[in-house]
Amino acid sequence: MKALFKALGPGLLFASMAIGTSHLVLSTKAGAQYGWIMVIPILLANLFKYPFFEFGIRYTTVTEKSLIQGYLNLGKTYLWIYAFVTLISTFTILAALYVVTAGLFMNLFHITSFGAGTISLGLFVFISLLLIVGKYRFLEESLKAVITILFVALLITTIMVLQKGAVPGSETYQRPEIFNEAGILFLIGLVGWMPTAVEASGWVSMWGIENLKTMKNKPTLKIAIQEFNVGYILTALLAVFFMIIGWMTLYGTGTELSGNAVVFADQLVNLFTTHIGNWAYFFIAVAAFATMFSTCMTAHDAISRVSVDILQKLYPKKSLFQNKNAFAIMVIVMTLINWMVITLFSANMGDLVALATFVSFVLAPLLGWMNLKTVMGNDIPLKHKPKLGLRILTYSGMVFLSLFALYYCWMLLV
Repeated sequence: MKALFKALGPGLLFASMAIGTSHLVLSTKAGAQYGWIMVIPILLANLFKYPFFEFGIRYTTVTEKSLIQGYLNLGKTYLWIYAFVTLISTFTILAALYVVTAGLFMNLFHITSFGAGTISLGLFVFISLLLIVGKYRFLEESLKAVITILFVALLITTIMVLQKGAVPGSETYQRPEIFNEAGILFLIGLVGWMPTAVEASGWVSMWGIENLKTMKNKPTLKIAIQEFNVGYILTALLAVFFMIIGWMTLYGTGTELSGNAVVFADQLVNLFTTHIGNWAYFFIAVAAFATMFSTCMTAHDAISRVSVDILQKLYPKKSLFQNKNAFAIMVIVMTLINWMVITLFSANMGDLVALATFVSFVLAPLLGWMNLKTVMGNDIPLKHKPKLGLRILTYSGMVFLSLFALYYCWMLLV
């Protein structure tokens, strides 16, 4: 247990990163629109995607190299595929996350004198400073506190809504059809982003590398996987919490949750407090903001680290990318790029996120296969390769994601 506690890091960072819009928005909407039945796709998505993320920790713990290096070992084509997915994420995901977080911040502190764009810029600057000055160790230690606050706040909120009971009329409410066009599209979005996109396996790997640098004694593969499992199970559990909150407070009310970040934040907090009581405002608001703030910080850190590693592998002779300050520079570059995206394309943010969603969904099975191929490679000893049961789950996950990806493409074409 002591060794497991010392190894805590990548798994908790994964949880902090994954518990974002997929949980706060999609899980809540799932419960609000379709009720308890949505616990099934939430748990299935977490189950079938598990091997892809676990392989990131497995490869890094055994080889002490990043998963990006594993892709390069397979061939430069595979690294370019991952670089393409990361590039799309660079121009979309962070901007979307910061806008939603800005909306929650404005709601929490009742800010009306500044717009979401200005608040987003302030968050960009603040988080960039934290990442550059504090580096990985600060990120890890601070997020242990954030995750604790988040878990306690959500647990209290979930218990409160269960004690209060469902809203009047929910027992006779006829849920919308799940297996029609609108329902299937919602399922695709939920499954695609639950717990997060498959390319985040590379992010977990980079955190594994940084964690190893801070430790005197390298953890065993068993301990490293146990640590990751703690974070992964926590991620799935909190998704269920958000689903229950949406189900018990909004299901049957006919409330249409807005796609606008600021309006959504206001709806989310006020609808919960209306049902539970105004005294619960603090718990709900803090839980929602902590969810998105931790996601912004971890995603900003991860995309910056992965981008540096990709450029170093693709251009090993370029001194600019080998600079010891490359990470700090990339954090600032990500801030500038995504601030420009928010400023110039705010009206088309939905289209940009749709592009990221399309690329992520379509390439998810391929990335899953790449991860399996990497951990089955020659640089992993036989005793550390995934066992038969995990490999079967991996192939099942690839089929599961492929079916959703094919249906998603078909829906776009017809």
